[in-house]
Amino acid sequence: MELSKLCITLLTLQAFFSFLSSIQAAPSNPKLFREYIGAQFNNVRFQDVPVNPKVEFQFLLSFAIDYDTSSSPSPTNGKFNIFWDSNNLSPSQVSSIKSKNSNVKVALSLGGNSLKGGFVYFDPSSIDSWVSNAVLSLTKIIKRYNLDGIDIDYEHFKSDPQTFARSIGRLIQTLKRNGVIKFASIAPFDDDEVQSHYLALWKSYGNLIDYVNFQFYAYDKGTTVSQFIDHFNTQSSNYKGGKVLVSFISDESGGLSPQNGFFTACNKLKSEQKLHGIFVWSAEDSKGNGFRFEKQSQALLAISH
Repeated sequence: MELSKLCITLLTLQAFFSFLSSIQAAPSNPKLFREYIGAQFNNVRFQDVPVNPKVEFQFLLSFAIDYDTSSSPSPTNGKFNIFWDSNNLSPSQVSSIKSKNSNVKVALSLGGNSLKGGFVYFDPSSIDSWVSNAVLSLTKIIKRYNLDGIDIDYEHFKSDPQTFARSIGRLIQTLKRNGVIKFASIAPFDDDEVQSHYLALWKSYGNLIDYVNFQFYAYDKGTTVSQFIDHFNTQSSNYKGGKVLVSFISDESGGLSPQNGFFTACNKLKSEQKLHGIFVWSAEDSKGNGFRFEKQSQALLAISH
């Protein structure tokens, strides 16, 4: 009888730890390419963007926001609405791009910088109510669009770092536990308020976060290769153990541009096995140059060292 109880206990523990491991961050994939799309409403479609079959490609629909859809939008405490170009980036178009490219996944990004001329704030009434509303509303959107993950891109806050950490952490945890999403990422940049919120989230829930889409393009325009490498090492230390992705902005308004050494920096990081992937803001701005640097980024990632 005692042996039987011991076996049951061991099996229960094994199942518990198996469950925990199933909602941890995904294993590293150094051939990951990600692109934000849909925020600027200039008729870019998934199929416009070149996809290299030798990389893992993730589109990030921008944005789902917990604001209402009125002419003067206000916060809805976790009840998310779609604010991307849904005419050109619809559920059927998600299905089409994924069916034609087995290496493509599609996720949605939450928050963003602004909406109709005003900042988007993370502004929960309470942690419990915000999480409950967010889980329900996002689950509906994710299932309707057959999406694979979420990205957290809040940039302005009316809450303290711990409230943000617990709210977003519990959201990711619940969506993963429910099997609604396969991966989650965060998109911080080098600003004291922003970093205080995301580092609090990382400290408590970093094991659930698959990628850090660090906005290296938020650094000064004219950043050099050596400065970029220093920034990367600093942020890799801040988000210790995380897969920090490098990035550029298509309009070359900030950071290290593809024209001025971005790929030199990528090759250096790749040779040191530190290149976890590349992401771009954004498909709309890249359309004008024929997605030249998307092609170059994916070609670099596809090469095996």
